Amino acid sequence: MADYDFIIVGAGSAGCVLAERLTRSGRHRVLLLEAGGRGRSPWISLPLGYGKTFYNGSVNWKYHTETESTLAGRSGYWPRGKAVGGSGAINALVYARGLPSDFDDWEANGAVGWGWRTVEAAYSALETQVAPDGSKIGAGPIHVQDVSDQIHVSNRHFFAAAKELGLPQTDNINAPGGEGAAVYRINTSGGRRMHSARACLSPALRRPNLTLMTDAFVERIHFDGRRAVSVQAKVKGKPRLLSASREIILSAGAVTSPRLLQLSGIGPLALLKQHGIDPVLDAPEVGGNLQDHLGINYYFKATEPTLNNALRPFHGKLRAAAQYALARRGPLALSVNQCGGYFRSAADLPAPDQQLYFNPVTYTTTPDGKREVIQPDPFAGFILGFQPSRPTSRGRIDIRSADPHDAPLIQPNSLATEEDQAQVVAGGMLCQRLARTEALQRLIKNPMEPDIRRLSADEILADFRERCGTVFHPVGTCRMGADPKTAVVCPQLRVHGINGLRVIDASVFPNITSGNTNAPTMMLAHRAADLILEST
Repeated sequence: MADYDFIIVGAGSAGCVLAERLTRSGRHRVLLLEAGGRGRSPWISLPLGYGKTFYNGSVNWKYHTETESTLAGRSGYWPRGKAVGGSGAINALVYARGLPSDFDDWEANGAVGWGWRTVEAAYSALETQVAPDGSKIGAGPIHVQDVSDQIHVSNRHFFAAAKELGLPQTDNINAPGGEGAAVYRINTSGGRRMHSARACLSPALRRPNLTLMTDAFVERIHFDGRRAVSVQAKVKGKPRLLSASREIILSAGAVTSPRLLQLSGIGPLALLKQHGIDPVLDAPEVGGNLQDHLGINYYFKATEPTLNNALRPFHGKLRAAAQYALARRGPLALSVNQCGGYFRSAADLPAPDQQLYFNPVTYTTTPDGKREVIQPDPFAGFILGFQPSRPTSRGRIDIRSADPHDAPLIQPNSLATEEDQAQVVAGGMLCQRLARTEALQRLIKNPMEPDIRRLSADEILADFRERCGTVFHPVGTCRMGADPKTAVVCPQLRVHGINGLRVIDASVFPNITSGNTNAPTMMLAHRAADLILEST
């Protein structure tokens, strides 16, 4: 008899949702494996604790990409969650469903059954919307908080600038047609992070049919012919072989799920042979189709107080801590990203092509370029930034050797297309128009170089190559689609050509969504659970 019915590899944003949904009936024995720890750090629970986990190796894998000639020979820093909750435990909490056209695009690219009408229903089942007065709509486990009553007063200049340019505004970027300047909604409840570990896994762990193993590093999957039957892991340093009678589900994320397939013999044949791995299936697309959002910030000193003034002084930190302790409100209860939204850089575009961020705070930058996000600057300041929403460049993530503990080979292939380069210029020009408005000119004391207001198109692109970075949204490395020649998993998320094995995480996105990717990852897992239960 197998140890379990289902084994889920990865207790991240997707894995925690799956564990709750698959154990709800009590009929299935489920094992959830997490390579990191339990994620009990108070900095995970505290929304603004994002700054403390950004470089913390105890909860963060701290990956780096290969150097890229298109980005001035730089290597990118890629934080990824290393704890129960995964990257949802260390992200900046912006809850962005994505635009309806993103999912219609999924379906048009072979992900049959994943169009907007279907995923909207999954989102509605997943969410509880919480208004500023505490009233709620919906009954899903993930609380999505409207914090428009708590944002810093200096954000008003951003909305005034958008209005001055005739740009749209919206109360909710997650509503159909949610285009324009907005206060970002965040997944918090009671002033604490409401990630899938808290919302879904914590209550599910009371069930006897769910087992969670932490410090459980999965090394490879074993097969009986072309059927996945067990996983080889080290649990607290001791080797274990754990078997599943129904399915093994990889929810290890866009970096690790393709690596586990490759380590197990499913991947490009030449790569497997190069590292002496016996092939189970020649699958060239495993690790390919890597997409990510690249973004850049423009920093300004401000003419009026911003969050820097509230959080930099010691007495300000004490005041914020007291406000949080007494009422679970204030800057510590919010995301570092307060406002922004989806925008069209030109009025005649069929859909928004840029996501903007406006943050009433600036951060100390060390000489090596790392952002010490826990330390606001000792002067009033703010950030205006953007990311092109739908990049067309595609990269790869592969194993570096047959040793599962070796760091991955991450090759983003950034800005490889002329279209992506044009989108960068368009986004920079949009920020330039905003920064030149009378509304923002009133807030700008002086720029912290470079001054976006004075850059030419060529200079915007050159600066982007020099300073841009990931917005931490890697997806697509186990792409979903109907054709096994171009996709890794089918629309039911089963690995093409293999029985008893699915991949359910951001790696299966056919195309990147226009905004932050945590919400669509949880939605995907919620809907995937229905697909699994319907087939059992």
